[in-house]
Amino acid sequence: MLVLGIESSCDETGVALYHSHKGLLAEALHSQIDLHRLYGGVVPELASRDHIRKTLPLIHAVLEQAACRGSDVDGIAYTAGPGLAGALLVGGAIARALGFAWEVPVLGVHHMEGHLLAPLMSEPRPAFPFVALLVSGGHTQLVAVAGIGAYKLLGESLDDAAGEAFDKVAKMLNLPYPGGPQVAALAERGTAGRFEFPRPMINRPGLDFSFSGLKTYVLNTVNAHGGQGALDAQTRADIARAFEDAVVSTLVIKCRRALEYTGCKRLLIAGGVSANTRLRAALEKMTRAADASLYCPALRFCSDNGAMIAFAGCQRLLAGQHDDLGIVVRPRWNLETLLPVQPTGAASLTPCAGTP
Repeated sequence: MLVLGIESSCDETGVALYHSHKGLLAEALHSQIDLHRLYGGVVPELASRDHIRKTLPLIHAVLEQAACRGSDVDGIAYTAGPGLAGALLVGGAIARALGFAWEVPVLGVHHMEGHLLAPLMSEPRPAFPFVALLVSGGHTQLVAVAGIGAYKLLGESLDDAAGEAFDKVAKMLNLPYPGGPQVAALAERGTAGRFEFPRPMINRPGLDFSFSGLKTYVLNTVNAHGGQGALDAQTRADIARAFEDAVVSTLVIKCRRALEYTGCKRLLIAGGVSANTRLRAALEKMTRAADASLYCPALRFCSDNGAMIAFAGCQRLLAGQHDDLGIVVRPRWNLETLLPVQPTGAASLTPCAGTP
């Protein structure tokens, strides 16, 4: 089965072709960073308009790259949510129109399921069951995964997600958009231990997260040193390092608890923040000490992309799932409400993605 995947949930337009036997045939990605940088964050209306301009050209590009035609496509998967309503509608409308034209099934995919399954496109891939840490711009979740679509939420952020906290701290430190990678890069020049920030909610039972208080602690530290305009370069770097260390330490502690709680020996991380090198190293150290294994997506699959949507959609389309006529988008969508794909298990997965 050849599946066209379309990702348009926020500020990146991603398109990919995934084949159930040959793997990833082609992918293309357009980032809107330059468009939104002037405003310091994503402007939903501008994001939607840019998706309108870029999606069809990217579809033509991946078809040409894979030496395929529209008539070769067996199904279409698009991001139906969560995300910005207008941006989701663009991808949904284009997917549905192409589905009519090509007479193929169309399926709306959960954005976070796309992230969750992204590490399964590379070797080594985990067998079910495993625990997944999903850390993207708007989500921080721990999920027990028994199979594709068999998800149980173990814990989530009660306020700001980790990625949102990174972006807001970036603004406190006067760093350009997008803030998360900028904070991580600045932290590399920071001195560990000069500032010691709290690890939120680690002394409470449960697996939920909260980063709002940590964000306030950073702001108070900035103000105590004269405010944003008075910080010297080293102090800014030291604050960034202390903040990143606090977030990473908190995530590691909660992941260790989740492995202990479930008795699972496999941990998977996914989402944009999973590209953070300090987080990967800390989780690798923790899982090694716990006699467990860590699975991460390839770096190019950490941020939003069409490949993860095509892959996730392929699993469900192969199982016979597809949407009824109409455009379905869900700006808010509970991961636990997804239908399971049977049979579950590593044997039910299609081959890993190849290099285009």
